[in-house]
Amino acid sequence: MSFDRRIVPQDPPVALSEASMARSKTSPSLGWFGIARLGLVQMSLGAVVVMMTSTINRVMVVELALAAMIPGLLVALHYAIQVLRPRWGYGSDVGGRRTPWIVGGMAALCLGGVGAAVATAVMAVSFWAGLGLAVLAFTLLGIGVGAAGTSVLALMAVRVAPERRAAAATIVWVMMIFGLAMTATVAGKFLDPFSTTRLIVVMATVAVLAFVLACVAVWGLEASGVDATARTDAPKPAFLTALREVWTEPEARRFTVFVFVSMLAYNAQELILEPFAGLVFGMTAGQSTALAGVQHGGVLAGMILVSVGASVIGGRVLGSLKLWTVGGCLASAAALVVIAAGGLVGPQFPIRAAVFALGVANGSFAVAAIGAMMSLASAGTSPREGTRLGLWGAAQAIAFGVGGLLGALAVDIMRRFVSSPVEAYGLVFVAEAALFVVGAWLALGIGAKPSQSRAGTAVGGRLATGSHAG
Repeated sequence: MSFDRRIVPQDPPVALSEASMARSKTSPSLGWFGIARLGLVQMSLGAVVVMMTSTINRVMVVELALAAMIPGLLVALHYAIQVLRPRWGYGSDVGGRRTPWIVGGMAALCLGGVGAAVATAVMAVSFWAGLGLAVLAFTLLGIGVGAAGTSVLALMAVRVAPERRAAAATIVWVMMIFGLAMTATVAGKFLDPFSTTRLIVVMATVAVLAFVLACVAVWGLEASGVDATARTDAPKPAFLTALREVWTEPEARRFTVFVFVSMLAYNAQELILEPFAGLVFGMTAGQSTALAGVQHGGVLAGMILVSVGASVIGGRVLGSLKLWTVGGCLASAAALVVIAAGGLVGPQFPIRAAVFALGVANGSFAVAAIGAMMSLASAGTSPREGTRLGLWGAAQAIAFGVGGLLGALAVDIMRRFVSSPVEAYGLVFVAEAALFVVGAWLALGIGAKPSQSRAGTAVGGRLATGSHAG
């Protein structure tokens, strides 16, 4: 499950399947330098994605004065395409090598990013021609994110030693967020004074640098040749049967609902925050893009806060992943209400500080939920870690796609009933805050009654102590 867009990797830390565990015993383990190289791939991926979700979205709504639903539908398309992630992961399993899928995915991603910028420029002249090109571009973006992101995590699952997997997932995630924040901040400085030509040049530069960095990062990372154990004659698990087994587990069901609700709230403001900053606070395209960088920086700070509190300081209070998850959801709700109220205050409101606080709250709940997920993945009546993680990842992907679309659509609807954009955006932010409160309530029930399973009664203890915090 990826708690991301902006911050969140596009994928969750992936548990090993039985076949993957078999391969990990024969494949040389990746060291910390190898793990960091995979982090560079995720950082490159995030650099392209943030330009799509933040900058291009804002340009369509503010500079081109299009309905917010249009970029919302395009982003939803890119998430819908990622339903095919399992097929791409299967392809790299059968071939025994992940590198071609990573490089191919990054190529599709970067082409899609440049295509999205070109499509935005074309829309300014011919809307329907630009929209057609945008559909193709965002389809490529979805393919690229899914193919590259899934293969990176599959390579981690097979080649990272068990004792290093949690730390490896954290390293890769932090590097991806760094890529998001750095790109949003630096690109924002080069976008002013804005023009569609400048947008294309900046996007193309980001795409080329991202692709080159990813290729250098994975060069020679896998052993030459095909993993001999990749082509196994072992019977493959029946997917639908395994999925039904997992869905019958109360903890898995509740966590699935929690992921969907919290990620729906988390992503609903992705496509409306920058237009809100432009329309209400008069920010330029560069300034609102830089604002996204402020938010990503806050997310990174929130992640570090939880890591220090849960893993380093520990204790009954600071070490509780459930506490951090619930607290992060409630803090996110409070930050959204403050931002909504800030629109009523006017230009003197410290919007950057409020957005940074929102990022800290988002990062806190997301990284704590990832830690809880890693503990719960081993709970249940059968060894179905991959199926559980896949179920939660599917809930996250659906929530991300639906959340971005609903947030943009809600703004369009509200603006038909209220004359002020401040009130329209503010009401939507408050609705998102309510979803975070529901997410906090759901999180309270996770791990309350540990499952009697092969993992024993330790699951509830791990959730309480935070021993699996990333």
